[in-house]
Amino acid sequence: MKILKSPLAAVICGGVIIGLALGMRHVQGLFMLPMTGARGWSREQFALALALQNLVWGLAQPLTGILADRFGSLRVLLAGCLLYALGLCLMAYARSSTELALSGGLLIGLALSGTTFGTVYGALSRIVAPQKRGWALGLAGAAGGVGQFLMVPGAQGLIDTLGWMGALLAIAVLLAMAAPLAAGLNDGGALAAVQQKGQRMGQAIREALSHRGFWLLNLGFLACGFQLAFIASHFPAYLLDKGFNAHTGVAALAIVALANVGGTYLCGLLGNSYRRKHLLAYLYLLRSAAMLLFFVLPVSHASIYLFAFIMGALWLGTVPLTNGLVSQVFGVQYISTLFGLVFVGHQIGSFLGVWLGGVVFEATRSYDAVWIGAIVLGLVAAALHWPIDDRAVARVQPA
Repeated sequence: MKILKSPLAAVICGGVIIGLALGMRHVQGLFMLPMTGARGWSREQFALALALQNLVWGLAQPLTGILADRFGSLRVLLAGCLLYALGLCLMAYARSSTELALSGGLLIGLALSGTTFGTVYGALSRIVAPQKRGWALGLAGAAGGVGQFLMVPGAQGLIDTLGWMGALLAIAVLLAMAAPLAAGLNDGGALAAVQQKGQRMGQAIREALSHRGFWLLNLGFLACGFQLAFIASHFPAYLLDKGFNAHTGVAALAIVALANVGGTYLCGLLGNSYRRKHLLAYLYLLRSAAMLLFFVLPVSHASIYLFAFIMGALWLGTVPLTNGLVSQVFGVQYISTLFGLVFVGHQIGSFLGVWLGGVVFEATRSYDAVWIGAIVLGLVAAALHWPIDDRAVARVQPA
């Protein structure tokens, strides 16, 4: 039984849940063309539902964080897995763009807020000792990356054999089966210990909102959401427009997910040895450089796969670094809530990346303007992270 309660078990359970939740989000672009073709929707209508999903995810994340910080992460994770399964089932049977927005947008957006970084990383930050926090967050993100990688060929295989509707229902079953793993992230004991000697939640939120670095982190995270959501949702269609077949898009997303495994783990480890704000600035600079080169050079199989590998290595490394930076400055008592507030910026960017991708394409039949916007946002994010004050906040201790 001790093994089941070990930090490694918590990391594995969290990694599986993140892997399934983000894996489905990662492959949503594979469903765009078959679903729009079968239902008669435009890419803009499909993109709007996914954009709504990202916006709901971001707006709900602070509320989900409050629940996790007050009542523990176990209940939130359990409810998130079941809600995700329900959203996928309803998405499979959606007959109108409104039904798609409510199922794939609203319900899955809510589910993502309870099954991904804010909740899982918050639980791990409390369960694992501070000196091992970077390892735990990086390893959980890497395990999640393995799930994302496996989901790419898995989802395409399900679409090929069961059709897109059967694939959605099969993935819904997987999410429901993952719900019991929430028990491995039961942080109730650790939460009770910090609640006895910590701040009130309102005090913690006011403290964060009055901190200049908290706002810089939030604004910089917007670029991350914009870049990743645009690529994950529109890259397969972009490659089809360039004359490549569907398998090229599948292979590119798989490479992104596989490279993300090592990249996320490495970023988590580096966060223990170097200043996280500097690592984040360098990461955004490298992303912009990779996108610029891909955009200006001729598109070939070699350039596609190289770009996918580089972006994958930089894909979710921002998350353990950002979460670790919030913990470093404000502590872990309300880490799920405070990271949720920072994550709002990320998801506003995700909303814009998915939605504008559809709008710009329908208006110009090209994604060029969105690529340029993603490159510029990465440069702005790098500049915003550098001046962040990453010292732990000084608090007056009660007598």
